[in-house]
Amino acid sequence: MLNILIRRLLAAALLLSCPAFGQEIPQAKFSIDSMYHLRPLNIRRTVYASATLMLAGFLANGNGEEGLKKELAEERNEHIPSFHTGIDNYLQFAPIAIAYTLDAAGIPSRTDIRNRTAILIKGEAMMISTVALLKSTTHQLRPDGSTYNSFPSGHTAQAFAAAAFLSEEYKHRFRWMPYAAYSMASTVGALRIANNRHYISDVLLGAGIGILSMKMAYWTHQYKWRKKKPRVEPF
Repeated sequence: MLNILIRRLLAAALLLSCPAFGQEIPQAKFSIDSMYHLRPLNIRRTVYASATLMLAGFLANGNGEEGLKKELAEERNEHIPSFHTGIDNYLQFAPIAIAYTLDAAGIPSRTDIRNRTAILIKGEAMMISTVALLKSTTHQLRPDGSTYNSFPSGHTAQAFAAAAFLSEEYKHRFRWMPYAAYSMASTVGALRIANNRHYISDVLLGAGIGILSMKMAYWTHQYKWRKKKPRVEPF
């Protein structure tokens, strides 16, 4: 049974960390009129991927005793009942810290600091408000029975919003960055389940919200402070 639990957690982490859920297929460089001009096809890819995660979260949120989320929680309680770590409280913000640290170390990000920070604030605002609204309206009990604000996972939403931010700022320099960023976010989601603070449904919905919120911040940003028209890769 422990092997089954571990396999399910790993499968969820691999699903969430797949770049298809956070980034589009790289294409050739080209000149554009604005910093982030996006092709409709690439926007649809992100919307479809995020919507798939969110739909999976809603579908897995059944409260029946035989439902996926309850079965996974039962297996966790049976095999690792005393497991607890606080690393997820910090890891959720790690991609943001990495992005600003790399820039400060002389490895420039795709966006200048003013526009980058404005995008981050907008993405965070959309993510936080969406999560807060859903938590208050769905009123779902956490698996540990502590509070009625389980659905969706705020930690996971934060982690995936931060991962999308880091990926967009550095995937043009490091092809592996999306894998690293979304792996960190997936680890946060897995730890929320292992800590008995969230169900798999909470994590899936949170991941979709986090990605879509930060992507929308990029799509809608006007880049008011940038004068030069750079050469960048499309999303």
